[in-house]
Amino acid sequence: MRVRMKHAVIAVLALVAGTSAGRAADLAWRFEWQGNGGYEMRGAIAIDAALAERDYVYAEDVECFVVEGYHDDEPIGRWALGMKTDETSWALTFRPRQSEFAVFGPESPMPQAWNMNGFGTDCGREGFGFNIGNAAQDLCLNGRLLTASQVTPSRPFPATRDDAVSFPADACLAPALLGQADAEALRPASYVPLMRPEAAAAGR
Repeated sequence: MRVRMKHAVIAVLALVAGTSAGRAADLAWRFEWQGNGGYEMRGAIAIDAALAERDYVYAEDVECFVVEGYHDDEPIGRWALGMKTDETSWALTFRPRQSEFAVFGPESPMPQAWNMNGFGTDCGREGFGFNIGNAAQDLCLNGRLLTASQVTPSRPFPATRDDAVSFPADACLAPALLGQADAEALRPASYVPLMRPEAAAAGR
């Protein structure tokens, strides 16, 4: 029994070490989006370092992703990659070499659909989402389009490189370790919120 237990512990430690190494190879960015009407969104994204020199990366390339919505600095909702289902609207276009998200243009009619379709109606009854299409950049809350949040669809959307981002458990696609899935996979919006890029930089 002791031998089996020892082997099991070694296997778990090897798994943890392997995952930590993989996480260390990820590149991460923070971002902040300012909408109209007092709405804003903060978030973070991570991709494999092997994709750093690509002109574009897409939704299927993302390792970790989370966004949090605010209205007048009060949290209103969040969405993370681990919350995605087969019915979720999920499209993303990011430019790692330029540290920016693609915005509306002739070659990108809807470059971003983060739990939100072009109508702004499918983010869920208690959900949150973001979309960039031909009409606007805007938010969805509780299954309804927040028209007050809208800004022009071609406005630049930069991100700030920060490989020290700490992602919540439900933001990443890696398999949960040591039972963390049950305890942390559905982290509520009350967890320590993501910092603005400039605040994170100032804290170091």
